[in-house]
Amino acid sequence: MTSNMTRLSRRGFVRSAVALGVVGGTISPLLAADPIKPGANSALIVIDVQNCFIDGGTLPVKGGAEVVPIINKLAGAFQNVVVTQDWHTPGHASFASAHTAKKPFETVGLPYGTQVLWPDHCVQGSDDAALHKDLKLPTAQLVIRKGFNKGVDSYSAFEEADRKTTTGLAAYLKARGIDTVFLTGLATDFCVAWTALDARKLGFTTYVIEDATRAIDLNGSLAASWKEMTAAGVKRIQASDIS
Repeated sequence: MTSNMTRLSRRGFVRSAVALGVVGGTISPLLAADPIKPGANSALIVIDVQNCFIDGGTLPVKGGAEVVPIINKLAGAFQNVVVTQDWHTPGHASFASAHTAKKPFETVGLPYGTQVLWPDHCVQGSDDAALHKDLKLPTAQLVIRKGFNKGVDSYSAFEEADRKTTTGLAAYLKARGIDTVFLTGLATDFCVAWTALDARKLGFTTYVIEDATRAIDLNGSLAASWKEMTAAGVKRIQASDIS
């Protein structure tokens, strides 16, 4: 898939899932035939398990805290663990409060395309932006903070929403000889999905551990994201598939 096609596909997904409310059908998962034992070439990526996305936070994902014990257990099977955090400036372009007469979950056109507007969340240095207190990842080697450019959102752990600015994660993984990534965290249909799609575009074998994620599911966005991930070759597995 070319860069232009990917960009158009992402924009189409946002428009259809949010603006038009398209709901996809049930997608058959690509299941692992045998238990998977991650090796030195694999990394567990824990996406945005932060207070803002947990019940009581500024942008809670239903059941968000449920992923924490699953991720903690999974981490023991991996030699390489990477964590990401949303890390927004006050008045970030993705906040509805930064746009006159706009409300959360509406959309706005920004120079890089259609942007879903969110409640103010994960503001740099706030307790809301902190990792969940029960997340135990003592072997994590890298924390990637994303969305810190005031005018550009960043769902993906690899590339910001302008589709030009990289986070450096791909270079880090490749320098370490890592070619396979296992994704967990919040939310399935936004930051996890965008990370998965970028991982495939960059040539990584990519798994999403479904029960270690939770979704926002905004107007059918969960079904739409699974459809796009499946088409891109993302493998959909459960925590029990990891040995």
